[in-house]
Amino acid sequence: MYELIKLFFSICLLKKGPQDIPASIWLLRLLIIVYVCVNFLILIISTDVFNAVLQVFVEVLLILGLTWMILFFASKLARFQQTVSALMATDALISFLALPAMATLVGQGTAMAFFAIVLLMLWQWLVSGHIFNNALDQPFTFGLGIAFLYILFSYIVMDTLFFVQIQEG
Repeated sequence: MYELIKLFFSICLLKKGPQDIPASIWLLRLLIIVYVCVNFLILIISTDVFNAVLQVFVEVLLILGLTWMILFFASKLARFQQTVSALMATDALISFLALPAMATLVGQGTAMAFFAIVLLMLWQWLVSGHIFNNALDQPFTFGLGIAFLYILFSYIVMDTLFFVQIQEG
């Protein structure tokens, strides 16, 4: 397990890529569980249990669906398990590091917590770009563009589904 955590951290440091992750359905299932748990902890800070579970469920569907579409159109579907594993593992790792800043931001709203969250979001974008760059065999800037569109589309879907619900509640 320690070796896997080191591998995922190396991906976060842009030293390794999704191709270095074993193609294993069991690992992917484990990473989905880890991703769900960490993101549930992030969301439960600012919303109720039902909304947190619903949002995490939609996030997982978005990661699986959008990654499948991107790889399908690039004719790289054989890389799906490794790419999704890399995206989920690195997101869970960075989100776990963001937990203290998120709790501070929701509780006290300090400028330092906001700055930390922005830096972690930028880091997540770079890591996602690196993952897509490797998965698609394209230049890093292309990977960053795909990651940006991926993040933007996910944000729009989540905002459309859950922002209206927050305003009504």
